[in-house]
Amino acid sequence: MGKTRVENKTEEPPEKSGAQLKVSKQATLKYRIMKSRESYLMIAPYFILFFFFTVLPVALSVIFSFTDFNLLEWPDFVGWRNYTKLFLEDDIFMIALKNTLIFAVITGPVSYMLCLLFAWIINEFKGPLRAFLTLIFYAPSICGNAYLVWNLILTGDRYGYLNGLLLKLGIIDEAILWMQTEKYVLPVLIIVQLWLSLGTGFLSFIAGLQTVDKNLYEAAAIDGVKNRWQELWYVTLPAMKPQLMFGAVMQITQSFAVADISINLAGNPSVNYAGATVVTHLLDYGSTRFEMGYASAIATVLFLLMVGTNKLVQKLLGRVGE
Repeated sequence: MGKTRVENKTEEPPEKSGAQLKVSKQATLKYRIMKSRESYLMIAPYFILFFFFTVLPVALSVIFSFTDFNLLEWPDFVGWRNYTKLFLEDDIFMIALKNTLIFAVITGPVSYMLCLLFAWIINEFKGPLRAFLTLIFYAPSICGNAYLVWNLILTGDRYGYLNGLLLKLGIIDEAILWMQTEKYVLPVLIIVQLWLSLGTGFLSFIAGLQTVDKNLYEAAAIDGVKNRWQELWYVTLPAMKPQLMFGAVMQITQSFAVADISINLAGNPSVNYAGATVVTHLLDYGSTRFEMGYASAIATVLFLLMVGTNKLVQKLLGRVGE
């Protein structure tokens, strides 16, 4: 009697249609929400505040940028007229944009590296000394009298600390009006910005350095890492990428959003707009002239600059440790 040979064939599951795939994704999302409903409930207050006070204002700003709006009358749609005026007719905006880019290119990377360097050095100390040094470096960024100190230093007569020192050393013959002389305004503002830049990003680097697993250094030594610089590049920085990204976002935001420094030290407007930035120009149209449509166009350009720069930095930081 012959044996019947039975072949086991694995049947491939039929491909799902677009509608079925959509229903499947919705079911999966609903399951995940229900499974983690306590977590979603906990983040709901923050999400609601974030949506109404961040996402919604940004979206409305983009919409209003295409209108003529003065807060008293209903917005009048004008298309691209605000942007055309901004880039082709507004000479002050172009000066402010140039100053802002100079600020961002210099203070952004330099302050970021200073934050990382000082955090790395301070992390080598232990206990109360590390806490004390952290406070010393962080204090200027939260000091409410920072501009008062710099106004005393930069006073334009012989009683100003900087003028008094330079006169005493014989470097200058007469007092310099630092914040009323066009060529000095931007360099001085950059120096003050760097002095104030060790803020939240600096603290995040301190926290990130303290959470690096010490066993990684032992493993790296076995793999051939020989000095502290190799440890920093191949172990420390890759282990603290979230803090590096957060610090980058904070430094980029600070470098593009410079306004208070310029207003408090150089005035608004500053001499020949030497200290004008995009944010001071935005405040001029938004808070003084109440041309909200035009101010929204300025804010939208600034927002796109920040987003584009953040994307570039994310790609650069993604190569850390390679």
